[in-house]
Amino acid sequence: MSSLHIEAKVGDIAETVLLPGDPLRAKYVADNLLEDAFCYNRVRNMLGFTGTYQGKRVSIQGGGMGMGSTGIYVNELITTYNVKQIMRVGTCGAIQKDLNIGQVILAMSASGDSGANMTDFGGMHYAATADFDLLLRAYEAAKKLNINTLEGSIFSTDTFYADHEDRWKIWAQHGILGVEMETQIIFTLAKRLGAKALSILTVSDNIITGEASGSQEREQAYMDMMKIALELA
Repeated sequence: MSSLHIEAKVGDIAETVLLPGDPLRAKYVADNLLEDAFCYNRVRNMLGFTGTYQGKRVSIQGGGMGMGSTGIYVNELITTYNVKQIMRVGTCGAIQKDLNIGQVILAMSASGDSGANMTDFGGMHYAATADFDLLLRAYEAAKKLNINTLEGSIFSTDTFYADHEDRWKIWAQHGILGVEMETQIIFTLAKRLGAKALSILTVSDNIITGEASGSQEREQAYMDMMKIALELA
């Protein structure tokens, strides 16, 4: 049995799944950090792999950009493949001027402008939050690995390009650390479908200062983020 967008058989995917947006990032992690990894999905080139990390079985699945694409994979991973833990591993743009490039953020909650959430909750606002157990374990794993993390709230948006330059000001004033495009729907669906979810993000640019990371900085910061996530498998 397989799902509509994932060709894996039930049992091919581990109970813990890491969910980057980019399927090539999934391949990079499978090639460089996992042992005995095999590719279980090539549908739409949204690659997915299962392997082991320090003897623990773990999968990594590309989810695409935005909440529409990500929501499809989260839904199918949980309902068809019985995934118990889903962790987003990706990048965000900082909206606090003192946040440095490469900073790893453990997202406690995700505000956002998801049209799906507005429809599902009849125009009311749902507080999308991380699973506390995963959040605490990630915090402790980062300390053990000597990786500096910042815990706080982020914003998930449906629109990458916007006409209003100051649209982040109100969110920054309320303590939001950064902006990305997937976490809100991951937290919402995981709660609804009975799985645990966490979002581990690396600051790739600062929207306020205009600072952006180079390729070498992104690679190092990404590996720090992945090490934390893999410790929780």
